[in-house]
Amino acid sequence: MTTPPRPRFSVRAGLTAAPEHDGPFDDVPEHLLGTLQQWVIDTLQLTLVAFKEAEARAACLRLRIPVARSGYRGEYYVKALAATSSTQLLDVVDELLLSGAAEARDIEMLIDILDNAGSAYRVNEEWDGLEEKVIQAVRDAVRHAIVEAATAPSAGSAADHLATAWQAAYGRNPDPERSYSEAIKAVEAAAHAVIQPNNAKATLGTMLGEIRNARHKFSTAIPVPAAGDPIAAAEAMMRALWEGQTSRHGGQNGTVPETLEAARAGVHLAAALVQWFVSGVVARTP
Repeated sequence: MTTPPRPRFSVRAGLTAAPEHDGPFDDVPEHLLGTLQQWVIDTLQLTLVAFKEAEARAACLRLRIPVARSGYRGEYYVKALAATSSTQLLDVVDELLLSGAAEARDIEMLIDILDNAGSAYRVNEEWDGLEEKVIQAVRDAVRHAIVEAATAPSAGSAADHLATAWQAAYGRNPDPERSYSEAIKAVEAAAHAVIQPNNAKATLGTMLGEIRNARHKFSTAIPVPAAGDPIAAAEAMMRALWEGQTSRHGGQNGTVPETLEAARAGVHLAAALVQWFVSGVVARTP
């Protein structure tokens, strides 16, 4: 289970508001640039004047990085690699992992650097390259759902709730309980006009009851067999999200907060449902 980091002191003390966007960061943000460049130097440096020349030279050649011959033997290769930025610097880091130039201690340090910086990337399980924490296609799908919900009057505040859920799940200071709660609110806002338009106090729970009692009122764009149940897929997704919220109620055994993994899964499930409702995939039959 992933443990969310503690919010910075100024936020805890109420001196400042939590940043609107605090990760994950694409590319190499300014606050990560110098540290990542220094990691390249440290990884390739053997002593004060000795470097892993063969590995550095190979990386420059493979990545087509020009070299200016100045300094100690091999130092010019390292300087060229460490002078990169943006996506090219990510390519350098990835290449050093693949080539074996980075030792275990270097990789462990890199893992900490990327994690603490809120990077959108991490070292893969094989320790031989970088990978996205959340692949671009998935991030784009969530962002698309937010944009589509924001332009649909019937979706209410779904876009705001989904954006907050995403930030609370993947930002520097994750809040799993809030993320999961906001994910549910996003679906409630998006589904309200379709499932229970006349119930001002509708929740995901009451909507599930409406579906259970009046299945014939709803349809989806996904074809089903003649004897099939067109609303079953959407209902199952809604129920999984609703029943997966462990912190909704207290009890004698104590409240169990959502894990970060559960919150992130909830966000992606909510994004799909929001998109379904705002785009008309799920509709109310005449």
